Amino acid sequence: MNDHRNIALFHQTLAAFTAGDMDALAELFHPDVVWHAPGQSPLAGEFYGREAAFAAFQKEFQLSGGTYRPQLHDVLANDKHTVALLHATASRGGKELDMDYVIVFHIRDGRITEGWELWSDQQAYDEFWS
Repeated sequence: MNDHRNIALFHQTLAAFTAGDMDALAELFHPDVVWHAPGQSPLAGEFYGREAAFAAFQKEFQLSGGTYRPQLHDVLANDKHTVALLHATASRGGKELDMDYVIVFHIRDGRITEGWELWSDQQAYDEFWS
């Protein structure tokens, strides 16, 4: 059985993200993507457009001094969505992030058009970044 094409798209996205390869990410994200990051941290907000979403991603690495590390547990996909189960670690100002989360992508024509982050402990996540 072959993996769904959107599983491959998620793996490409994760590889480009962890490598900081914004050119590769730009090929995978629609220019008008909308990124939803919940909570009250400096990383929270609704980011409209690829440039704004990428700036939010870069801030994650900047605030963690490059220690932010996502690890994939599993990814599920159909023709319109991927749902990825992940775990993240990071260090910042003597604090440690060690948490499960989910990313949901809406996909159209082979590109990510919308993304949602869902953290297992939003309050602890916000406290880490604040």
